[in-house]
Amino acid sequence: MKIKSMLLGVSAMISLAALATGAAISAQDKYTLKVTNGLAFSEFRGYEVWETISVSHNGPHLAVILGNPAMIAAYKAGIPGNGKPFPDGAKMAKVHWIAKKNETAPSQPFQASSQHDVDFMVKDGKRFADSGGWGYAEFEYDAATDTFRPGTTADQPPQGNDAKCGFACHTVVKDKDYVFTEFAHR
Repeated sequence: MKIKSMLLGVSAMISLAALATGAAISAQDKYTLKVTNGLAFSEFRGYEVWETISVSHNGPHLAVILGNPAMIAAYKAGIPGNGKPFPDGAKMAKVHWIAKKNETAPSQPFQASSQHDVDFMVKDGKRFADSGGWGYAEFEYDAATDTFRPGTTADQPPQGNDAKCGFACHTVVKDKDYVFTEFAHR
């Protein structure tokens, strides 16, 4: 009887360990995601601590636009206003949240609630020569599962699901090296 009890106890411990391991394995590693043509989330590792370029309010979303050190240095050197292009290696991340009104704060400002998505841009003239030198990616966020997935044409707004998904929209700012966002004054 003691052996049976001990086996049941060990079996229960193994089952619990397996469940815990399964839960840990099922947690998404966002850095494994890619869009078609290879633009990967991992190319933007650390974007969460990049310097702020600007902020925006797009319909129901608030966003912060971040730049890696190469992007920030280019802006500080006067690009694109000086007519020069951004250098290869410059990267941007635009994190969107659903806006909600803070009913208890004076003037009831809008603030970020749940994340909606994250957009990425990388300048690589060789890799993305046929899209102005820029590669694009958009990853939708699902708060219920705490996971990301590449954007698709079924999303609102629709997103191409390849590394050129943003090029068509950005052609209107070709004279600014395909970049909408201006560096905000500090």
